[in-house]
Amino acid sequence: MTNIIFKNQHIEIFRYLVIALFNNNDADTKNAAEPANMNKSIQSFDPSNGELLGKVNQTSAEEVTQTIHKAKAAQKAWRKLSMNERVLTIIKAYQQLDKYEESLSQLLAREMGKDIRRATGEATGAIYMGQHYAEDAQRALNTRKLSGSTELQYRPLGVVGVISPWNYPVMMANNLIVPALVAGNSVILKPSEETPLIAEAFFGELQKHLPENVLTVMQGDGETGKALVEGDIQMIAFTGSKATGQDIMRRAASKVKRLVMELGGKDPMIVMRDANLEQAARFAVAGSFENSGQMCTSIERIYVDERIADKFEQRVTEIANMYQIGPWDMPNVNIGPIINATQHGKIADQLKDAQQKGATFLLGGIEQPERYIRPTVITGMTPEMKLETEETFGPVVAISRYSNIEDAIERANNSEYGLGAVVFGNQGVNDVADELDAGMVGINQGQGGSGDAPWVGAKQSGLGYHGSVDGHRQFAQVKVVSR
Repeated sequence: MTNIIFKNQHIEIFRYLVIALFNNNDADTKNAAEPANMNKSIQSFDPSNGELLGKVNQTSAEEVTQTIHKAKAAQKAWRKLSMNERVLTIIKAYQQLDKYEESLSQLLAREMGKDIRRATGEATGAIYMGQHYAEDAQRALNTRKLSGSTELQYRPLGVVGVISPWNYPVMMANNLIVPALVAGNSVILKPSEETPLIAEAFFGELQKHLPENVLTVMQGDGETGKALVEGDIQMIAFTGSKATGQDIMRRAASKVKRLVMELGGKDPMIVMRDANLEQAARFAVAGSFENSGQMCTSIERIYVDERIADKFEQRVTEIANMYQIGPWDMPNVNIGPIINATQHGKIADQLKDAQQKGATFLLGGIEQPERYIRPTVITGMTPEMKLETEETFGPVVAISRYSNIEDAIERANNSEYGLGAVVFGNQGVNDVADELDAGMVGINQGQGGSGDAPWVGAKQSGLGYHGSVDGHRQFAQVKVVSR
């Protein structure tokens, strides 16, 4: 396992994690204090104050090759187990994480910045969903009998590389790892360099309870990710930016490796004249502010019928004003810090651009505190503004008024992205939804659907999908056998 060095070990959470999760014996303890190799390290910082939380050793290019070799060898034995045996092994492994729920939740909160309630929901939810997903994937991947004597089998691909994001560092990786394992693949996880500690804690502990090298955590930056993609693996499951996704596609092309990729989003929301105003306003704020706006399905563009716009904007502003920024452990906080200075600067730049091009701030402004973006509501968004064309990934409600529903639909669709979209209204609302170019459309509710629906994007928001029966099957090779 990658060596981890924690700062401020007087803090209970880190002392507990070091003892319980990473140090199995005296030798391990020594390695944690004095890394045996001279690998470049990746540092992790608390986004709320810049404090160094800890560091992990970066996997070198040579180690990437070695890790893949070990994963391939482990996969040969793993695939020979019955699917039921694999599923039971996975479920038991997740059950071993129950005793670390509190520690994992706190570490996730501190490293990523989300408040403790949301962090607890993600960490504990991932432990539960890991078990549920294993059973769900089993049902999806069982051999199907076709007409005559033909059957359709779902066979392992080999080694699957999972490259996961920082905004949901446990849950997003979880959703890709589990079906891959159930299908009989071995998995190499390369988490974001922004959240290496929680990835090492959660999945490093999980891998202890699986056969050796069936699941491996590989720490590193973009160079490590490139080495993994170019290595002798059969599939890459990636969640992240469009630019990185394009690079992965280029590198995977020569060997025609299977890809499942969730990329960027710029989700629109249309509010029609006869919409439930209170319901729409509450969703607009919640959809824009959830996880500090740092999620791919954040509501980033709102188009409201001009006849109800005044009331809608007033109510949105009132609701948004109730949100509070602060660190993960501050009471009643519901907007945490922005993950890093680069992202903070990007959001601030979009706000300045909007102001310069005529937008009106109903709440917040261009002056923002270090590390945080205050709850912000803007009206007068136009197609020329970066707020309308570029991913924001921050707690900003951006509103534009329309007089013609066709114009609203056109602007909603005028994006390279097509992950999700939302429309609130009554008469004609289904027709509007039908016209929206997105993989997931919510009518008077959030996008994404029920738990048995796939997570899927359109246009440049993704390639393939995950979750549900259809999503689980993307981690397997279809084999038609006629007897």
